Amino acid sequence: MRRFSKIAAVALVGSIALAGCGSNGSGSGGSGSSASAENDVCKSAKGDGPKIGMAYDVGGRGDQSFNDSAYKGLERSVDELSATCIEAKAAPDDNDNTRAERLRTLAEGGYNPVVAVGYLYSPAAAKVAAEYPDTDFAVVDGYSNALTGDKQLPNLSDLTFAEQEGSYLVGVAAALQTKSDHIGFVGGVNGALIQKFEAGYLAGAKSVTPDIKVDVQYLTEDQNDSKTGYENPAGGKDAASAMYEDGADVVYHAAGKSGLGVFQAATEAGDGKWAIGVDSDQYLTADKAQQPHILTSMLKRIDTAVFEEAKAFADDQVKAGFVTYDLKVDGVGYSTSGGFVDAYKDQIDAAAEKIKSGDITVPTDPKKVK
Repeated sequence: MRRFSKIAAVALVGSIALAGCGSNGSGSGGSGSSASAENDVCKSAKGDGPKIGMAYDVGGRGDQSFNDSAYKGLERSVDELSATCIEAKAAPDDNDNTRAERLRTLAEGGYNPVVAVGYLYSPAAAKVAAEYPDTDFAVVDGYSNALTGDKQLPNLSDLTFAEQEGSYLVGVAAALQTKSDHIGFVGGVNGALIQKFEAGYLAGAKSVTPDIKVDVQYLTEDQNDSKTGYENPAGGKDAASAMYEDGADVVYHAAGKSGLGVFQAATEAGDGKWAIGVDSDQYLTADKAQQPHILTSMLKRIDTAVFEEAKAFADDQVKAGFVTYDLKVDGVGYSTSGGFVDAYKDQIDAAAEKIKSGDITVPTDPKKVK
């Protein structure tokens, strides 16, 4: 196992963190960085709490969705736990070895806990956590504990979400809003994770209108092609535009920064065309011209998961294994910004209560949606 000296590790951590502080914008949809180097929370943090190493997913801060939600958890940790932190940016051509080296560098730099954002870090985290038993590692959307065999690592956590439950709620909203009984779904990478979003959305919509038409398109079938799946606003726009042209009037995306193109498509399609955001309340970060077309967003509280991981570390109560955030613990939900779903709120909330009580079990496989 190759290790860096402490001095080299700290220097390299600093360099990769600075790479994550500037703009990550693609030039589409106004997707600039959510925080510039000047107001980077990690540069201003001076507390004596947890020393958090954050390794972002492809797209980094500025995606107005997945990574930005993780950053909010980092901000809260600095504010409420007196944490300090550093950030590491991913690259589109990363592989398991480069991701593992990034996590090692953070651990060598004395950062603890190390939080990796995105399931792609799972193989790397499973390997590196075994090498650094005194450092706690957590993977957002991870499956790393499924890769450690019979040996449960006490310093490895996978922070997972019941995305299907939140997606069910926005599916209900879509079915109640549509005038054509024709809606759509744009997914990033076609795999088990994003299929949970699709399955919940389908189930929620069909609970309202059993014969509703739902168009589904994924931007890539390649599990390793995150760039096409999650950093592709042009692809998201093309997929959604085709759905609107075909008669769909509500399109939900689970595609990271690619979803910014869905908002563009809805706006250009005109009155009566709606988009549904994901992960964070995307109405709040969208351009003003796009806001009248964002019906709601499926909230996936990555910020809560990141903060609670940091707090658990501070309290010496980190839970190893899989930790799931569902509707019962407010780990997922839906947004009401813009007031567009106010008329349906009682019906959506009633569906949420049935999910919490167990009266409704939301499927995770689209093929099992009846």
